[in-house]
Amino acid sequence: MFDQDKWEEIWQTIMKHKLRTFLTSFGVFWGIFMLVILLGAGRGLYNGTMQNFQIAKNAVFIWGNETSIPFAGFQPGRSINMTNDDYTLLQGIKELKIVSPRLRVSSRFGGGQVSMQYDNKEVSYGLMGDYPQYLEIQPLLVTEGRWINKIDIEERRKTCVLGRRVKDDLFQDREAIGEYMTINDIPFKIVGIFDSRSTGEGSRNDVQVVHIPLTTAQKTFNWGEYLGWFGCIPVDGVSGIETEEMLKNVFREKFKISPEDREALGSFNVEKEFKEMQGLFAGISAFSWLVAIGTILAGMIGVGNIMLIIVKERTKEIGIRKSIGAKPWSIISMIVQESLVISGVSGYFGLVIGVFLVEGISYGMQEFGMQSEFFANPEIDFQAAFSAIIVLLISGVIAGLIPGIKAANVDPVIALRDE
Repeated sequence: MFDQDKWEEIWQTIMKHKLRTFLTSFGVFWGIFMLVILLGAGRGLYNGTMQNFQIAKNAVFIWGNETSIPFAGFQPGRSINMTNDDYTLLQGIKELKIVSPRLRVSSRFGGGQVSMQYDNKEVSYGLMGDYPQYLEIQPLLVTEGRWINKIDIEERRKTCVLGRRVKDDLFQDREAIGEYMTINDIPFKIVGIFDSRSTGEGSRNDVQVVHIPLTTAQKTFNWGEYLGWFGCIPVDGVSGIETEEMLKNVFREKFKISPEDREALGSFNVEKEFKEMQGLFAGISAFSWLVAIGTILAGMIGVGNIMLIIVKERTKEIGIRKSIGAKPWSIISMIVQESLVISGVSGYFGLVIGVFLVEGISYGMQEFGMQSEFFANPEIDFQAAFSAIIVLLISGVIAGLIPGIKAANVDPVIALRDE
């Protein structure tokens, strides 16, 4: 492999056909370069989407609507209203690790927002009633103070946690923790400030909300024992699909809902959506490989053609080698080695320049704050780079193998007659 004479022969062959070698090598270079760029862009799309996917990936949400089918003596159009009793019911299900009821308090007020005041400043934002365990479902980033706790729930304390946008609008640069603000003319003590972990449109919505203890919301704003919906996380080993169907069966039995009624209960399965998203990005990755391998294949056909021309031009030399005892494999390895050099060097430059460009774009986006909602931190992982190298080596061997076999089959007598 490291025979100096062989390397000199390869170099002389390349220099003899510089333009042809360059044009052929460019196809291989471009294929590897495009593979790296496409995989990096696909990863950037994945990272951008995942940064907005700030919710437990196995969470299931369920809520009540209206029945659409008569069942068990009940007429259609019956409202399915969930209450504290349903929370107790779900807490007793061993397949559920987290159960967090929620209540959109602001839905009772016009426009879905509630008036909030502090020191002559008035704003209107959404108001949610929650339990402490909601952070297990949506891990909001509490940057100051604390989140709702168990004592807040038990004592129905008038405490609140502000989204970053609400805090900035009401307090600007002033300290908010420990201050009192009014929500619909009712004083609440501010115990925490939270921010979103993502940077997209969803994050802007997340931080334009105020959270209060759900029990406080029920009592203060006259919701009785009504609950809006439940967020649930199953125990390990139980899928989101199984959890969704189990929850529906529980409420169908309790509220006497027909098994055929698809309207009475609404649900959202995060795990299902996440898997569909994973499938989408797997498709993007497969498409990237398909396009790049097609380009690499075209380049390798060019390399193969060059090697066939080289074999033809060196027929007499090959005949002499065989006449003095050269083994067929030594002839094949010589051609394959030349093919690997042409494809390997050009592919290596494609890989290096592609990685350099992807990393440069990633650095520039972070350095200059150019992160997008759907595109962030493009990158090439080790597995992708290793796979590209494997594809390159296999392609180089294949491109040289057919011409090499042809060279090994040259008849020395006929070759020595070749002029």
